[in-house]
Amino acid sequence: MKRKFTIKSLISIKKKSNNLWQLLQKLSGGLYIFLGVWLIFTTITLVFASSQPIDAFLVLGGSIRRETYVAQQAKQYPQTPILISHGSPDPCIRLIFQAELAELQNVWLENCANSTFENFYYSIPILRRWGVHKVMLITSPSHLPRAKWMAQILFGAHGIWVEPEIVQELGIPGNRESWTKTGLDVTRSLFWAILSQIIQPQCSNVTKLTDVDMQAWEHRGFHCEHQGGLRS
Repeated sequence: MKRKFTIKSLISIKKKSNNLWQLLQKLSGGLYIFLGVWLIFTTITLVFASSQPIDAFLVLGGSIRRETYVAQQAKQYPQTPILISHGSPDPCIRLIFQAELAELQNVWLENCANSTFENFYYSIPILRRWGVHKVMLITSPSHLPRAKWMAQILFGAHGIWVEPEIVQELGIPGNRESWTKTGLDVTRSLFWAILSQIIQPQCSNVTKLTDVDMQAWEHRGFHCEHQGGLRS
């Protein structure tokens, strides 16, 4: 009796294992089909977006020269929204736009990001909310190729075409790139490209440039990067 029970138990366990394996195969097959359809749809969206005009400017913080460049672009394209991710102090950016006689209405300052990865982490929900399909990414050689690859992975996953614009810096940049740093950021970008389809982090510190209180900043005191040629 004991032997019969053991044989029956083994048959039952084997049957359950086969059923579980078949279920996993079906789930894997469904996942592959879903990913395949998603990749095809995203690719078609990107090809279409690549031929469209720029929907928005995204400036990665790190050099005031990038903000000067986008202020010059704002004069030519006043209706195109601009997002500056953790750039120079808010009053410095306002002074730059005023010095360039550029429009202030369509400029937003995101001050939650503390790294290049977080620049994209917080920018994706904002750009999606704006309905952006093609973004000009403004950065500098000291951010390459890491920032470009991250942008192409993360924005591309949301059907947003990236047009890099490289602004030269003066002097020795503070940022130092390495292949280890690039590899780590690209790897987590691949994971976040999937997770960000579901998770949409919100930055609680986004300011419209027209709302920057210059009187309060002047009372508090601030310092602008010397490359901006501003007096603060």
